[in-house]
Amino acid sequence: MQPSTIGGINRLPEAEKRAIYTRYIPRQLLERFNLPGADSQRIQQFMKFKFAPGSTDVEMSLFHEQRFPDPILYAHLTDTMNGQVHVLLYILNDPDSPRFNVDRMPDGTPTKFGTFQRNIEAEAEALEAGLAPGQVRHGLRMLGQAIDAFEGFVKSLGHDMYFVEPLYYHNAVIFERYGFSYQMGKRRMDSIHVGFQPGGELSALLDGSNPFRQLDAGQGIRTRSWAIHDGILGEPFTNVTMYKRVGVESGVNTTPGCNW
Repeated sequence: MQPSTIGGINRLPEAEKRAIYTRYIPRQLLERFNLPGADSQRIQQFMKFKFAPGSTDVEMSLFHEQRFPDPILYAHLTDTMNGQVHVLLYILNDPDSPRFNVDRMPDGTPTKFGTFQRNIEAEAEALEAGLAPGQVRHGLRMLGQAIDAFEGFVKSLGHDMYFVEPLYYHNAVIFERYGFSYQMGKRRMDSIHVGFQPGGELSALLDGSNPFRQLDAGQGIRTRSWAIHDGILGEPFTNVTMYKRVGVESGVNTTPGCNW
C-alpha cells in the first residue's frame, strides 16, 4: 500500500520518494519555464530534496535553471500528530524579478526570512518595491494552480484536508482568500483587524517613525504585515494555524473592506 504520511514516504527508496513528491508541482509552472513534465526523470536534475529516512518532514526546491540561486518553488512539509499533511513553508519565486536580500545579513548570516534577525536596509527596499515580508523576489501569481496541484497530492495520500502555518499576517489573509479556515488564531486575526481601524490601538502606533509604520499602513494587507513584522503587536506573529478541506471553500474573511 502507498504511504499516507510524509514519514511513510520518507521510508521509501529514493526514486519512489522523489516521484511522489513531484506530484504537487503545478503543471502550469513547468510549462511556464519549459521544464520537463513531473513524470519525467529529467525533472529531477532541477530539484533538490531533504528527506532523510526516518524523518517526518521534507524540503523540496525546484529550480528553473540548475545554477540559479533561488528556487521557483520551495516547500517544507511535515506530518501533524494525527498523520495529516502540514505545510510549514511554501514559496513561489519569480526568477526574472529583482532580488532583495531580506534572507541574509550584509555579512551573509541567514535571517530566517527576518524572523531571527533583520536586514533593515534590504527590507525597506523590498517594501518600496511592493514586496511583502519574507519575500526575496516577487511571486509568480500562481498560488491558485499550486493549491490545485497540492490538493491532488493530498488526495492521492488518502486525505481530505491539510494544514498550513502562515509565517506572516499577509500569508494568513491570502490563505483565507483561497478557502482556508482557522484551526487556531481567528480571534487573533479579528483583533488585529479591529486594531488597525481608525482610532484602534494598532493604528495609534503608526506614527511614521520608520518605513514600516507609515501613517496609512493600516489601510492595506501588505503594509499591515510589514508593521506587524516590525513588532507593532509587541510580540511575534505566531500561534496561527489554518486548514483546508480538499475542494471546499471556507468563506472566512477577517479583513472586510481591506485590500492588498
